[in-house]
Parts: sequence; structure tokens; C-alpha cells
Amino acid sequence: MLKDITLGQYMPGNTVVHRLDPRTKILLTTAYIAMIFLVSSPIWYAIPVLYVGLAARLAGLSLRQLLKSVKPLRVLLILTFVLNLFFSGGTTVLVKWSFITISREGLTLAIHFSMRLVFLVVGTSILTLTTSPVALSDGIEILLRPLKVVHFPAHELAMMMTIALRFIPTLIEETDKIMKAQQARGADFESGRLIARAKAMIPLLVPLFVSAFRRAGELAMAMEARCYHGGEGRTRLRVLRFTVEDLKALLATLAALAFVIIARTLG
Repeated sequence: MLKDITLGQYMPGNTVVHRLDPRTKILLTTAYIAMIFLVSSPIWYAIPVLYVGLAARLAGLSLRQLLKSVKPLRVLLILTFVLNLFFSGGTTVLVKWSFITISREGLTLAIHFSMRLVFLVVGTSILTLTTSPVALSDGIEILLRPLKVVHFPAHELAMMMTIALRFIPTLIEETDKIMKAQQARGADFESGRLIARAKAMIPLLVPLFVSAFRRAGELAMAMEARCYHGGEGRTRLRVLRFTVEDLKALLATLAALAFVIIARTLG
């Protein structure tokens, strides 16, 4: 299961999506998230499906890689579907048995929110899989730069986000190593009831937290040894520039967003 977590992982490539400016990809992802929340009916998810499918095709990502990012959230997806199915009111009753009532409106709402969660995870995964943490940090910092007028720490925030994304794969690898070491000593993380499985995670969490704090301390010492003092006066090896491909991607995304807004207004 740990290997199925794709958040923070970057897959190098030279596709059209990889070559886009990180600022463009952040704006595209923001518009895509707005598009998801503006979809008013499950049938209109055809637009995000086409958008994500085209983006994945251009990025050289397979359907299996995208669905892999959703797999760790299967429990949350099931919980979201069940809660909306049984606890949403409705007038058109489909099934009524004892205290259980399933309505057409509840079923529609359950499908709607489950699909929304899936598309949000898949869309953001495309961003992290095609953008390196350094480029993502530079893009966030530049986009937040106007907020420096109100003394907003744009560089510090971008740096924290980059470090967090960078260390997710490292912590996953560390967790996998600790689990294998504990299993070799007879630990069992799979069988038993929920409480027993939760207690079995304690020998895993303690060394993981110790390792995380140790890595954080080493990183802080390394940054201090290199006289790191924030974004003031820093230069960059790669200067970000918008290209014609960025403009085309922005126009296509805005067109899809406008189509969703029109469909929501008419529907």
C-alpha cells in the first residue's frame, strides 16, 4: 500500500506537460479544482474526464499510474459514498428496509461526491508527477510574490511546501524499511481486529518519528551551514519563462472552465 502513494513523487520526462512553466501548471490545477467544484451533476464529469485524459496523454502517464494515486484513499471513498447514500434526504425512495432508506437524490449525491474526490486526487497527482519540487517551489513563490506588499512570507511558505513534498517519498521508504524490520522480528500489521492492528503500529511510529526529527535536524544544520537566510538576494539556476505552449494550455483550460460554468447556469 505504501508504494501506491504517489503524492510528492516526480517522474522526469520531456513531454509537453513536463515542459510547461510551473506557474502555468499551478494555475491550471487551480482552474481544474474550480471546475470540479462547479460541476453540478455527475453527467457533467465528462468534461473533467476529457480534460484529465488529455493531460495524462500529453504527460505520458498511463491510466494505471493515475488510479494508483487513488488506491490509498479507497477507505475514505467508501466512507464518503456510504455516508452520502444513507444520510442524505430525498423524496424519491428507491429502497426502504427497516430504518434504512435509500433515495435517488442520495444515490446521486453519493456518486457526485465520490467522483469529485477521485478527480481532485487524480488532477493534483498529474501536477506533482510532472513538476519537480524545486520548480514547484519557484512557481509558488513567484505567484505569491505580490503578497509581499502585506509582508506575507511567500518564499518561506514555498520552501516549507517543497520540503514537505520532497520528504514524503523519503518517509514512505523509511516506513517500508521499518515495517520489514519489525516483521522480521515477528510483528504482525495485517491480522487481528482494528484495535489490535492500531496497537501493532506503535513499534512502527516511534522509530519513524525519531527518524523524521533526525532528518529535520540534519536539514536545518545543512541550511544553516550554507548561510541560508530566506529568499532575499537569492538567484536561480533556471529562469522561468512563459511560452506559446503555456498560453495554449491556459486558453484550453479557461474554455473548459467556461463550458462548465455555462452548463451549471443552464442546468
